Amino acid sequence: MNPPSSLLVLTPGDDVAVARGDIAEGQQLNADGVALVARQPIPSGHKIALRRALAGQRVLKYGQTIGQATQDIEPGDHVHVHNLDMPTTNAEQSVQNVYIPTVLNGEPATFEGFVRDDGRVGTRNYIGVVSSVNCSATVCKHIANAFSAERLKDFPNVDGVVAITHGSGCGMGATGEGIDILKRTLRGYADHPNFAGVLLIGLGCEVNQLTPLMDELGDRSALLKASLIIQDAGGTREAVQRGIAHIEQMLPIINDFQRTAVAASHLKVGLQCGGSDGYSGITANPALGAAVDLLVRNGGTAILSETPEIYGAEHLLTARAASADISAKLMARIHWWEAYVRHNDGDMNNNPSPGNKAGGITTILEKSLGAVAKAGASGLMGVYQYAETVDARGLVFMDTPGYDPVSATGQVAGGANLICFTTGRGSTYGCKPTPSLKIATNTRLFQRMELDMDFNAGGIVDGLESVAEAGERLFQLMLDTASGRRTCSEENGLGDNEFVPWQIGAVM
Repeated sequence: MNPPSSLLVLTPGDDVAVARGDIAEGQQLNADGVALVARQPIPSGHKIALRRALAGQRVLKYGQTIGQATQDIEPGDHVHVHNLDMPTTNAEQSVQNVYIPTVLNGEPATFEGFVRDDGRVGTRNYIGVVSSVNCSATVCKHIANAFSAERLKDFPNVDGVVAITHGSGCGMGATGEGIDILKRTLRGYADHPNFAGVLLIGLGCEVNQLTPLMDELGDRSALLKASLIIQDAGGTREAVQRGIAHIEQMLPIINDFQRTAVAASHLKVGLQCGGSDGYSGITANPALGAAVDLLVRNGGTAILSETPEIYGAEHLLTARAASADISAKLMARIHWWEAYVRHNDGDMNNNPSPGNKAGGITTILEKSLGAVAKAGASGLMGVYQYAETVDARGLVFMDTPGYDPVSATGQVAGGANLICFTTGRGSTYGCKPTPSLKIATNTRLFQRMELDMDFNAGGIVDGLESVAEAGERLFQLMLDTASGRRTCSEENGLGDNEFVPWQIGAVM
Protein backbone atom coordinates (compact mmCIF):
# COMPACT_ATOMS: atom_id res chain seq x y z
CA MET A 1 0.00 0.00 0.00
CA ASN A 2 1.35 3.43 -0.94
CA PRO A 3 1.86 5.82 1.98
CA PRO A 4 -1.05 8.27 2.28
CA SER A 5 -0.64 11.80 0.94
CA SER A 6 0.04 14.61 3.39
CA LEU A 7 -3.25 16.21 2.32
CA LEU A 8 -6.84 15.03 2.09
CA VAL A 9 -9.12 16.44 -0.60
CA LEU A 10 -12.64 15.44 0.39
CA THR A 11 -14.52 16.33 -2.82
CA PRO A 12 -13.14 17.13 -6.28
CA GLY A 13 -13.24 20.88 -6.78
CA ASP A 14 -12.87 21.77 -3.09
CA ASP A 15 -10.96 24.99 -2.43
CA VAL A 16 -9.17 23.50 0.59
CA ALA A 17 -7.51 20.27 1.64
CA VAL A 18 -7.06 18.90 5.17
CA ALA A 19 -3.65 18.19 6.68
CA ARG A 20 -3.18 14.55 7.72
CA GLY A 21 -0.44 15.62 10.11
CA ASP A 22 1.46 18.77 11.04
CA ILE A 23 2.85 20.54 7.96
CA ALA A 24 5.89 22.80 8.15
CA GLU A 25 6.13 26.19 6.50
CA GLY A 26 7.78 25.79 3.09
CA GLN A 27 6.86 22.10 2.77
CA GLN A 28 6.28 20.93 -0.82
CA LEU A 29 2.80 19.43 -1.27
CA ASN A 30 0.54 18.01 -3.96
CA ALA A 31 -3.21 17.51 -3.83
CA ASP A 32 -6.02 17.22 -6.37
CA GLY A 33 -3.43 17.63 -9.12
CA VAL A 34 -2.23 20.89 -7.62
CA ALA A 35 1.38 21.40 -6.55
CA LEU A 36 1.80 23.97 -3.81
CA VAL A 37 4.06 25.11 -0.99
CA ALA A 38 2.79 25.65 2.56
CA ARG A 39 3.03 29.39 3.22
CA GLN A 40 2.59 28.95 6.99
CA PRO A 41 2.68 26.01 9.39
CA ILE A 42 -0.53 23.96 9.07
CA PRO A 43 -1.54 22.01 12.20
CA SER A 44 -2.91 18.49 11.83
CA GLY A 45 -6.60 18.52 10.92
CA HIS A 46 -6.51 22.11 9.69
CA LYS A 47 -7.16 23.42 6.17
CA ILE A 48 -4.75 24.59 3.47
CA ALA A 49 -5.84 26.56 0.40
CA LEU A 50 -5.54 24.75 -2.93
CA ARG A 51 -6.37 27.78 -5.05
CA ARG A 52 -6.76 31.52 -4.74
CA ALA A 53 -9.90 32.96 -3.10
CA LEU A 54 -10.56 36.71 -3.17
CA ALA A 55 -12.01 38.50 -0.17
CA GLY A 56 -15.77 37.90 -0.09
CA GLN A 57 -15.54 34.72 -2.17
CA ARG A 58 -17.15 31.54 -0.86
CA VAL A 59 -14.86 28.65 0.05
CA LEU A 60 -15.81 25.01 -0.58
CA LYS A 61 -15.11 21.87 1.49
CA TYR A 62 -17.13 18.64 1.20
CA GLY A 63 -18.30 20.23 -2.07
CA GLN A 64 -20.29 22.72 0.05
CA THR A 65 -19.80 26.29 1.26
CA ILE A 66 -18.11 26.45 4.67
CA GLY A 67 -17.64 30.23 4.74
CA GLN A 68 -16.35 33.21 2.83
CA ALA A 69 -12.87 34.66 2.70
CA THR A 70 -12.41 37.79 4.83
CA GLN A 71 -9.20 38.62 2.95
CA ASP A 72 -7.44 37.37 -0.15
CA ILE A 73 -6.25 33.78 0.29
CA GLU A 74 -3.39 32.37 -1.75
CA PRO A 75 -2.61 28.70 -2.56
CA GLY A 76 -0.67 27.21 0.34
CA ASP A 77 -2.23 29.54 2.94
CA HIS A 78 -3.53 28.25 6.27
CA VAL A 79 -7.32 28.70 6.06
CA HIS A 80 -8.94 29.31 9.43
CA VAL A 81 -10.61 31.93 11.63
CA HIS A 82 -8.11 34.64 10.63
CA ASN A 83 -9.21 34.61 6.99
CA LEU A 84 -12.55 32.73 6.83
CA ASP A 85 -15.93 33.58 8.37
CA MET A 86 -19.64 32.91 7.93
CA PRO A 87 -21.15 34.17 4.66
CA THR A 88 -23.03 37.46 4.93
CA THR A 89 -26.13 35.54 3.79
CA ASN A 90 -26.88 31.88 4.46
CA ALA A 91 -29.70 31.13 2.05
CA GLU A 92 -30.86 27.52 2.10
CA GLN A 93 -29.42 25.64 -0.83
CA SER A 94 -32.00 23.94 -3.02
CA VAL A 95 -31.34 20.23 -3.39
CA GLN A 96 -33.54 17.86 -5.36
CA ASN A 97 -35.29 15.28 -3.19
CA VAL A 98 -33.22 12.10 -3.19
CA TYR A 99 -35.24 9.97 -0.75
CA ILE A 100 -34.94 6.26 -1.49
CA PRO A 101 -36.78 3.77 0.77
CA THR A 102 -34.44 1.45 2.64
CA VAL A 103 -34.53 -2.21 1.66
CA LEU A 104 -34.44 -4.25 4.87
CA ASN A 105 -32.21 -7.28 5.30
CA GLY A 106 -34.08 -10.54 5.02
CA GLU A 107 -32.36 -11.96 8.10
CA PRO A 108 -31.67 -9.07 10.47
CA ALA A 109 -28.69 -9.02 12.80
CA THR A 110 -29.37 -9.83 16.45
CA PHE A 111 -28.18 -8.89 19.91
CA GLU A 112 -28.81 -10.18 23.43
CA GLY A 113 -31.22 -7.89 25.27
CA PHE A 114 -33.74 -7.76 28.10
CA VAL A 115 -37.27 -8.11 26.70
CA ARG A 116 -39.76 -6.11 28.79
CA ASP A 117 -43.46 -6.86 29.26
CA ASP A 118 -44.48 -4.28 26.65
CA GLY A 119 -42.19 -5.80 24.00
CA ARG A 120 -39.49 -3.14 24.17
CA VAL A 121 -35.92 -4.27 24.76
CA GLY A 122 -33.36 -3.01 27.24
CA THR A 123 -29.63 -3.13 26.70
CA ARG A 124 -29.03 -2.78 30.45
CA ASN A 125 -30.87 -3.89 33.61
CA TYR A 126 -30.85 -0.93 36.02
CA ILE A 127 -33.13 0.34 38.78
CA GLY A 128 -33.88 4.07 38.57
CA VAL A 129 -34.53 6.40 41.50
CA VAL A 130 -36.08 9.46 39.85
CA SER A 131 -36.61 12.87 41.48
CA SER A 132 -39.58 15.01 40.48
CA VAL A 133 -37.85 18.13 41.81
CA ASN A 134 -34.42 19.28 42.95
CA CYS A 135 -35.72 19.21 46.54
CA SER A 136 -35.87 15.39 46.46
CA ALA A 137 -32.49 14.94 44.76
CA THR A 138 -30.50 14.29 47.94
CA VAL A 139 -32.92 11.60 49.08
CA CYS A 140 -32.65 9.92 45.67
CA LYS A 141 -28.85 9.96 45.86
CA HIS A 142 -28.78 8.56 49.41
CA ILE A 143 -31.03 5.68 48.34
CA ALA A 144 -28.94 4.88 45.26
CA ASN A 145 -25.65 5.19 47.17
CA ALA A 146 -26.88 2.61 49.68
CA PHE A 147 -26.60 -0.04 46.98
CA SER A 148 -22.86 -0.33 46.55
CA ALA A 149 -21.17 -3.00 44.45
CA GLU A 150 -20.67 -5.00 47.61
CA ARG A 151 -24.36 -4.85 48.48
CA LEU A 152 -25.32 -5.88 44.93
CA LYS A 153 -22.86 -8.78 44.65
CA ASP A 154 -25.67 -11.31 45.17
CA PHE A 155 -27.60 -9.79 42.25
CA PRO A 156 -25.21 -10.14 39.28
CA ASN A 157 -27.89 -9.46 36.65
CA VAL A 158 -28.65 -6.03 38.12
CA ASP A 159 -26.42 -3.38 36.54
CA GLY A 160 -26.90 -0.93 39.39
CA VAL A 161 -29.17 1.54 41.13
CA VAL A 162 -29.09 4.99 39.51
CA ALA A 163 -30.23 8.33 40.93
CA ILE A 164 -31.81 10.51 38.23
CA THR A 165 -31.71 14.02 39.70
CA HIS A 166 -31.86 17.54 38.33
CA GLY A 167 -32.02 21.21 39.30
CA SER A 168 -35.60 22.02 38.37
CA GLY A 169 -39.19 20.97 39.06
CA CYS A 170 -40.29 24.06 40.98
CA GLY A 171 -39.89 27.82 40.74
CA MET A 172 -41.33 27.53 37.25
CA GLY A 173 -44.67 27.95 35.51
CA ALA A 174 -47.22 25.18 36.00
CA THR A 175 -48.00 25.36 32.28
CA GLY A 176 -45.97 26.09 29.18
CA GLU A 177 -43.00 24.78 27.26
CA GLY A 178 -40.61 24.57 30.22
CA ILE A 179 -42.72 22.27 32.40
CA ASP A 180 -43.85 20.24 29.38
CA ILE A 181 -40.23 19.46 28.46
CA LEU A 182 -39.37 18.47 32.04
CA LYS A 183 -42.39 16.18 32.31
CA ARG A 184 -41.63 14.51 28.96
CA THR A 185 -38.04 13.96 29.97
CA LEU A 186 -38.80 12.48 33.38
CA ARG A 187 -41.54 10.28 31.95
CA GLY A 188 -39.17 9.03 29.23
CA TYR A 189 -36.54 8.05 31.80
CA ALA A 190 -39.00 6.49 34.25
CA ASP A 191 -40.45 4.43 31.38
CA HIS A 192 -37.10 3.57 29.80
CA PRO A 193 -36.58 -0.12 28.92
CA ASN A 194 -33.11 -0.02 30.50
CA PHE A 195 -34.80 0.57 33.86
CA ALA A 196 -36.29 -2.73 34.97
CA GLY A 197 -37.72 -1.00 38.05
CA VAL A 198 -38.28 2.61 39.08
CA LEU A 199 -38.85 4.53 42.29
CA LEU A 200 -40.06 8.13 41.89
CA ILE A 201 -39.57 10.58 44.75
CA GLY A 202 -41.04 14.05 45.30
CA LEU A 203 -40.99 16.56 48.12
CA GLY A 204 -44.73 17.17 48.06
CA CYS A 205 -45.31 20.87 47.44
CA GLU A 206 -43.46 21.29 44.11
CA VAL A 207 -44.95 22.53 40.84
CA ASN A 208 -44.03 19.26 39.12
CA GLN A 209 -46.35 17.04 41.13
CA LEU A 210 -45.57 13.34 41.32
CA THR A 211 -49.08 11.88 40.97
CA PRO A 212 -49.68 13.02 37.35
CA LEU A 213 -46.26 11.63 36.40
CA MET A 214 -47.01 8.26 37.99
CA ASP A 215 -50.38 8.14 36.23
CA GLU A 216 -48.71 8.59 32.83
CA LEU A 217 -46.20 5.76 33.20
CA GLY A 218 -46.63 2.58 31.21
CA ASP A 219 -47.86 -0.67 32.68
CA ARG A 220 -45.32 -2.31 34.95
CA SER A 221 -45.52 -4.83 37.77
CA ALA A 222 -46.66 -3.10 40.96
CA LEU A 223 -43.49 -4.29 42.73
CA LEU A 224 -41.32 -2.64 40.06
CA LYS A 225 -42.95 0.81 40.14
CA ALA A 226 -43.15 2.79 43.38
CA SER A 227 -43.29 6.39 44.60
CA LEU A 228 -42.57 8.34 47.75
CA ILE A 229 -43.45 11.84 48.98
CA ILE A 230 -40.87 13.07 51.50
CA GLN A 231 -43.35 15.26 53.38
CA ASP A 232 -45.81 12.35 53.71
CA ALA A 233 -43.06 9.91 54.71
CA GLY A 234 -42.14 12.01 57.73
CA GLY A 235 -38.93 13.60 56.44
CA THR A 236 -35.58 12.91 54.84
CA ARG A 237 -34.35 9.94 56.88
CA GLU A 238 -37.71 8.23 56.86
CA ALA A 239 -38.00 8.62 53.08
CA VAL A 240 -34.49 7.22 52.57
CA GLN A 241 -35.25 4.14 54.67
CA ARG A 242 -38.56 3.52 52.91
CA GLY A 243 -36.90 3.99 49.54
CA ILE A 244 -34.20 1.46 50.39
CA ALA A 245 -36.88 -1.02 51.39
CA HIS A 246 -38.63 -0.55 48.02
CA ILE A 247 -35.39 -1.24 46.14
CA GLU A 248 -34.65 -4.33 48.24
CA GLN A 249 -38.04 -5.73 47.17
CA MET A 250 -37.22 -5.12 43.52
CA LEU A 251 -33.73 -6.64 43.47
CA PRO A 252 -34.52 -10.39 43.45
CA ILE A 253 -37.22 -9.92 40.81
CA ILE A 254 -34.97 -7.90 38.50
CA ASN A 255 -32.04 -10.24 39.05
CA ASP A 256 -34.12 -13.05 37.53
CA PHE A 257 -34.37 -11.23 34.19
CA GLN A 258 -32.19 -12.84 31.50
CA ARG A 259 -30.84 -11.67 28.17
CA THR A 260 -32.33 -13.30 25.08
CA ALA A 261 -31.57 -13.02 21.36
CA VAL A 262 -33.62 -10.26 19.69
CA ALA A 263 -33.55 -8.55 16.29
CA ALA A 264 -31.44 -5.43 15.82
CA SER A 265 -34.71 -3.64 15.02
CA HIS A 266 -35.04 -3.18 18.79
CA LEU A 267 -31.99 -0.89 18.86
CA LYS A 268 -32.54 2.88 19.13
CA VAL A 269 -29.19 4.62 18.87
CA GLY A 270 -28.62 8.25 19.84
CA LEU A 271 -25.98 9.92 17.65
CA GLN A 272 -23.73 12.46 19.34
CA CYS A 273 -20.52 14.34 18.55
CA GLY A 274 -18.61 16.45 21.02
CA GLY A 275 -15.13 17.87 21.28
CA SER A 276 -15.02 17.72 17.47
CA ASP A 277 -11.92 18.38 15.39
CA GLY A 278 -10.95 18.69 11.74
CA TYR A 279 -11.11 14.91 11.32
CA SER A 280 -14.63 14.46 12.74
CA GLY A 281 -16.32 14.94 9.36
CA ILE A 282 -13.71 12.75 7.64
CA THR A 283 -13.38 9.67 9.86
CA ALA A 284 -15.58 9.08 12.91
CA ASN A 285 -18.77 10.75 11.69
CA PRO A 286 -18.79 9.06 8.25
CA ALA A 287 -17.89 5.73 9.88
CA LEU A 288 -20.82 6.16 12.26
CA GLY A 289 -22.97 7.08 9.26
CA ALA A 290 -21.98 3.82 7.56
CA ALA A 291 -22.89 1.92 10.75
CA VAL A 292 -26.22 3.79 10.89
CA ASP A 293 -27.03 2.68 7.34
CA LEU A 294 -26.38 -0.93 8.42
CA LEU A 295 -28.56 -0.44 11.49
CA VAL A 296 -31.40 0.98 9.39
CA ARG A 297 -31.15 -1.88 6.91
CA ASN A 298 -31.56 -4.21 9.88
CA GLY A 299 -34.74 -2.43 10.97
CA GLY A 300 -33.23 -0.33 13.75
CA THR A 301 -33.54 3.36 14.59
CA ALA A 302 -30.93 6.13 14.73
CA ILE A 303 -31.64 9.51 16.34
CA LEU A 304 -29.72 12.49 14.95
CA SER A 305 -29.96 15.62 17.10
CA GLU A 306 -28.15 18.85 18.08
CA THR A 307 -30.13 21.28 15.91
CA PRO A 308 -27.63 24.18 16.18
CA GLU A 309 -24.97 21.79 14.86
CA ILE A 310 -26.79 20.86 11.67
CA TYR A 311 -27.38 24.55 10.91
CA GLY A 312 -26.30 25.29 7.37
CA ALA A 313 -26.44 21.62 6.41
CA GLU A 314 -30.15 21.06 6.97
CA HIS A 315 -30.73 20.97 3.21
CA LEU A 316 -28.82 17.67 3.08
CA LEU A 317 -31.43 16.17 5.43
CA THR A 318 -34.56 17.71 3.92
CA ALA A 319 -33.38 16.42 0.54
CA ARG A 320 -33.90 12.86 1.73
CA ALA A 321 -36.99 13.36 3.87
CA ALA A 322 -39.62 10.68 3.30
CA SER A 323 -42.34 13.33 2.94
CA ALA A 324 -42.81 17.06 2.54
CA ASP A 325 -44.34 17.17 6.03
CA ILE A 326 -41.15 15.73 7.59
CA SER A 327 -39.06 18.28 5.69
CA ALA A 328 -41.31 21.12 6.88
CA LYS A 329 -41.09 19.95 10.48
CA LEU A 330 -37.29 20.06 10.37
CA MET A 331 -37.24 23.54 8.84
CA ALA A 332 -39.74 24.72 11.48
CA ARG A 333 -37.28 23.72 14.19
CA ILE A 334 -34.43 25.51 12.36
CA HIS A 335 -36.51 28.69 12.20
CA TRP A 336 -37.47 28.30 15.88
CA TRP A 337 -33.77 28.25 16.76
CA GLU A 338 -33.05 31.34 14.65
CA ALA A 339 -35.76 33.23 16.56
CA TYR A 340 -34.63 31.77 19.90
CA VAL A 341 -31.02 32.94 19.57
CA ARG A 342 -32.15 36.38 18.33
CA HIS A 343 -34.40 36.75 21.38
CA ASN A 344 -31.45 35.89 23.62
CA ASP A 345 -28.99 38.17 21.75
CA GLY A 346 -27.17 35.08 20.53
CA ASP A 347 -25.63 33.96 17.25
CA MET A 348 -26.02 30.61 15.52
CA ASN A 349 -22.29 30.85 14.75
CA ASN A 350 -21.37 30.99 18.45
CA ASN A 351 -20.32 27.44 17.60
CA PRO A 352 -17.65 26.10 17.01
CA SER A 353 -16.23 26.08 20.54
CA PRO A 354 -12.62 27.06 21.29
CA GLY A 355 -11.69 23.37 21.34
CA ASN A 356 -13.34 22.81 17.95
CA LYS A 357 -11.39 25.71 16.48
CA ALA A 358 -8.13 24.43 17.93
CA GLY A 359 -8.89 21.15 16.17
CA GLY A 360 -9.34 22.85 12.80
CA ILE A 361 -13.07 23.68 12.53
CA THR A 362 -13.68 27.28 11.52
CA THR A 363 -17.43 27.96 11.11
CA ILE A 364 -20.71 26.36 12.11
CA LEU A 365 -21.27 25.54 8.42
CA GLU A 366 -18.11 23.43 8.37
CA LYS A 367 -19.00 21.78 11.68
CA SER A 368 -22.56 21.05 10.56
CA LEU A 369 -21.51 19.47 7.28
CA GLY A 370 -19.28 17.09 9.21
CA ALA A 371 -21.91 16.46 11.90
CA VAL A 372 -24.60 15.47 9.38
CA ALA A 373 -22.29 12.70 8.16
CA LYS A 374 -23.29 10.75 11.31
CA ALA A 375 -26.68 10.22 9.67
CA GLY A 376 -25.31 8.14 6.80
CA ALA A 377 -27.35 8.08 3.60
CA SER A 378 -30.69 6.71 4.84
CA GLY A 379 -34.00 8.51 4.36
CA LEU A 380 -35.26 10.85 7.10
CA MET A 381 -38.35 9.17 8.54
CA GLY A 382 -39.46 11.57 11.29
CA VAL A 383 -38.81 14.75 13.27
CA TYR A 384 -39.42 14.85 17.04
CA GLN A 385 -39.60 17.46 19.76
CA TYR A 386 -37.11 17.25 22.62
CA ALA A 387 -37.63 14.10 24.75
CA GLU A 388 -40.63 13.02 22.68
CA THR A 389 -41.05 9.25 22.38
CA VAL A 390 -39.46 8.04 19.14
CA ASP A 391 -41.84 5.56 17.53
CA ALA A 392 -40.60 5.55 13.91
CA ARG A 393 -38.06 3.12 12.48
CA GLY A 394 -35.04 4.24 10.50
CA LEU A 395 -33.20 7.57 10.67
CA VAL A 396 -35.07 10.29 12.60
CA PHE A 397 -34.23 13.73 13.95
CA MET A 398 -34.87 15.03 17.47
CA ASP A 399 -34.68 18.77 18.17
CA THR A 400 -32.13 19.36 20.93
CA PRO A 401 -29.47 21.90 21.87
CA GLY A 402 -25.91 21.16 20.79
CA TYR A 403 -24.70 20.81 24.40
CA ASP A 404 -24.01 17.09 24.61
CA PRO A 405 -25.42 16.18 28.07
CA VAL A 406 -28.67 18.05 27.34
CA SER A 407 -28.93 16.56 23.86
CA ALA A 408 -28.24 12.99 24.96
CA THR A 409 -30.70 13.35 27.84
CA GLY A 410 -33.43 14.12 25.30
CA GLN A 411 -32.44 11.14 23.16
CA VAL A 412 -32.51 8.74 26.11
CA ALA A 413 -35.89 10.12 27.19
CA GLY A 414 -37.05 9.41 23.63
CA GLY A 415 -36.06 5.75 24.03
CA ALA A 416 -32.41 5.52 22.95
CA ASN A 417 -30.97 2.34 24.45
CA LEU A 418 -27.46 2.96 23.05
CA ILE A 419 -25.45 6.13 22.36
CA CYS A 420 -22.63 6.48 19.83
CA PHE A 421 -20.51 9.54 20.57
CA THR A 422 -17.77 10.72 18.21
CA THR A 423 -14.97 12.94 19.50
CA GLY A 424 -11.73 14.40 18.19
CA ARG A 425 -10.60 16.34 21.24
CA GLY A 426 -11.43 13.70 23.83
CA SER A 427 -14.90 13.80 25.39
CA THR A 428 -15.30 11.40 28.34
CA TYR A 429 -19.11 11.45 28.35
CA GLY A 430 -20.90 8.54 29.99
CA CYS A 431 -24.59 7.94 30.53
CA LYS A 432 -26.87 5.88 32.73
CA PRO A 433 -28.99 3.96 32.05
CA THR A 434 -27.86 3.96 28.41
CA PRO A 435 -24.32 2.81 27.49
CA SER A 436 -22.26 5.34 25.51
CA LEU A 437 -19.65 4.28 22.96
CA LYS A 438 -16.81 6.81 22.46
CA ILE A 439 -15.48 6.92 18.89
CA ALA A 440 -12.10 8.63 18.38
CA THR A 441 -11.55 10.54 15.14
CA ASN A 442 -7.78 10.04 15.11
CA THR A 443 -5.27 7.46 16.26
CA ARG A 444 -3.28 9.86 18.43
CA LEU A 445 -6.36 10.59 20.54
CA PHE A 446 -7.24 6.90 20.73
CA GLN A 447 -3.75 6.06 22.00
CA ARG A 448 -3.55 9.04 24.37
CA MET A 449 -6.94 8.31 25.99
CA GLU A 450 -7.18 4.57 25.41
CA LEU A 451 -9.07 3.96 28.65
CA ASP A 452 -11.83 6.38 27.55
CA MET A 453 -12.12 5.58 23.84
CA ASP A 454 -14.05 2.50 22.66
CA PHE A 455 -13.35 2.69 18.93
CA ASN A 456 -10.61 4.16 16.74
CA ALA A 457 -11.77 5.65 13.43
CA GLY A 458 -8.30 7.09 12.84
CA GLY A 459 -7.38 4.20 10.55
CA ILE A 460 -9.39 5.95 7.84
CA VAL A 461 -7.14 9.01 7.76
CA ASP A 462 -4.10 6.76 8.32
CA GLY A 463 -4.99 4.94 5.10
CA LEU A 464 -5.48 1.59 6.86
CA GLU A 465 -9.21 1.06 6.25
CA SER A 466 -12.13 2.52 4.34
CA VAL A 467 -15.15 4.28 5.81
CA ALA A 468 -17.27 1.23 4.92
CA GLU A 469 -14.88 -1.14 6.70
CA ALA A 470 -14.83 1.05 9.81
CA GLY A 471 -18.64 1.23 9.70
CA GLU A 472 -18.93 -2.55 9.67
CA ARG A 473 -16.60 -2.84 12.68
CA LEU A 474 -18.55 -0.16 14.52
CA PHE A 475 -21.92 -1.80 13.80
CA GLN A 476 -20.62 -5.05 15.30
CA LEU A 477 -19.39 -3.15 18.37
CA MET A 478 -22.84 -1.61 18.72
CA LEU A 479 -24.41 -5.08 18.76
CA ASP A 480 -21.81 -6.36 21.23
CA THR A 481 -22.36 -3.38 23.54
CA ALA A 482 -26.13 -3.78 23.36
CA SER A 483 -25.54 -7.41 24.37
CA GLY A 484 -23.73 -6.41 27.56
CA ARG A 485 -20.14 -5.59 26.61
CA ARG A 486 -19.15 -2.77 28.96
CA THR A 487 -18.06 0.57 27.53
CA CYS A 488 -15.05 2.53 28.75
CA SER A 489 -17.32 5.06 30.45
CA GLU A 490 -19.02 2.22 32.33
CA GLU A 491 -15.65 0.83 33.41
CA ASN A 492 -14.72 4.34 34.60
CA GLY A 493 -17.93 4.74 36.61
CA LEU A 494 -19.27 7.65 34.53
CA GLY A 495 -22.95 8.38 33.99
CA ASP A 496 -24.40 9.34 37.37
CA ASN A 497 -24.31 13.11 36.77
CA GLU A 498 -25.20 13.37 33.09
CA PHE A 499 -28.98 13.71 33.37
CA VAL A 500 -29.40 17.33 32.21
CA PRO A 501 -32.90 18.19 30.92
CA TRP A 502 -33.24 21.21 28.62
CA GLN A 503 -34.46 24.16 30.65
CA ILE A 504 -36.58 26.73 28.84
CA GLY A 505 -38.56 29.54 30.42
CA ALA A 506 -38.46 31.78 33.45
CA VAL A 507 -37.21 30.68 36.86
CA MET A 508 -39.54 32.40 39.31
